[in-house]
Amino acid sequence: MSMTEPIEGMAEPWDDLEAAATPADALPAVAPIVPRNSLAGRSLGAVVAIMTFLASLTTGAAMVVVSAAGDWESEVGREVTIQVRPAPGRDIEADLRKATEIVRGAPGIADVQPYTKEESARLVEPWLGSGLALDDLPMPRLIVVKLSPGARPNFLALRQMLAAQVSTATLDDHRRWIESMRTMAETAVGVCIAIFALVLIVTVLSVTFATRGAMATNRPIIEVLHYVGATDNFIAGQFQRHFLALGFKGGAIGGGAAILLFGLVEATNAWLWGTPEGDQVAALFGNLTIGVTGYLAIVLQIVFMALVTAFASRRTVRRTLQTID
Repeated sequence: MSMTEPIEGMAEPWDDLEAAATPADALPAVAPIVPRNSLAGRSLGAVVAIMTFLASLTTGAAMVVVSAAGDWESEVGREVTIQVRPAPGRDIEADLRKATEIVRGAPGIADVQPYTKEESARLVEPWLGSGLALDDLPMPRLIVVKLSPGARPNFLALRQMLAAQVSTATLDDHRRWIESMRTMAETAVGVCIAIFALVLIVTVLSVTFATRGAMATNRPIIEVLHYVGATDNFIAGQFQRHFLALGFKGGAIGGGAAILLFGLVEATNAWLWGTPEGDQVAALFGNLTIGVTGYLAIVLQIVFMALVTAFASRRTVRRTLQTID
């Protein structure tokens, strides 16, 4: 064996130099303080996704209710109705003509449409059915009055004129219905705000428990970092970045599911447009669309839920670190 041949199993002297020259990228990555794919992290992501989905549904429902109530109020507020009741000894047709003349002469009136006997009978068909003989029933007659845009007629004076000249006529300006719709919309918005507040509370509590669990699992590492000089801001920042990404991911999943759901509802509504089913849905719930504003609100909620997750995590970490001091 030649003296210049290397002995098997013996490292060459330049091997240490090659190891020292190994690029930093080839070295194993430093593990983060908070595990990224832990079971607790995935569970928290699912909770954030569900909470964001519920919050988005709540916001969308509130916007649909407010929009529908506004449409109903606008539609009802543009019309008033006058009911002429039959009475013994009075000619209902003459009373109908007289009431129509009185209303047409009032300021702020755009159109007056008295209903015929056949049209009045068709109004009660959904309740009494068709084909019934209604001649013997004391059917009142209606006059639909459309108001001029922006006009505010003097309903008190109009009521007094009708009472003086046509005693069987009564005017309904639908104020009771408008107030009921406003109350319903305000109640729905209040319920949605309460649900949204509960969603935030549940999210903060979930993040707090998850953060405490992560700190308990990694407490030896945190104590070592704390004692070697790592500041509370550094340690809290590690948790904050982790939970910010986790919250944004979960919020994107939940908010994205809500966006898809509202998009599906709008597509179904457009598909049923003009059909009897679509007309009934539109009469009850309006156009069932949240519009661009609604989708923007959901996107903002995704960001908001991520920020809430990060803030709750940072606050929990800082309060826990005070016990280590």
